[in-house]
Amino acid sequence: MAALPAAAQDYLAFRSPSGNIVCAIWTGEWAGVRCDMTELTPSYRRRPADCDLEWGSSFEVDARGPGYLACVGDSVFDPGAFVLGYGKSVSLGALTCTSKKSGMTCTNGQGHGFSIAKAKQRVF
Repeated sequence: MAALPAAAQDYLAFRSPSGNIVCAIWTGEWAGVRCDMTELTPSYRRRPADCDLEWGSSFEVDARGPGYLACVGDSVFDPGAFVLGYGKSVSLGALTCTSKKSGMTCTNGQGHGFSIAKAKQRVF
């Protein structure tokens, strides 16, 4: 499991029914949501020059600002994560993730976030 931000107040780990997408959502000073994918055809291929860690399969959105691909050296995989069924949503604060057969979409209160699926990923 990923380390929690020091100021975290609430934390939930969940996954898609297929198990291909695992996510964590948290509140507090560094509120955000991150989802990692096991299998994907990458929509983004240009690794940032300043990223020496894993890149391309972890997506994140903070409480404010647009979604982005995270440069990470860990995973949010949690064997105790609950399954977020298709058509269901989970929210903490202004952050919401919705699971669909077509993938996972997570947004913040500003309408920014990401939509990810095995075939295509998009940050906005």
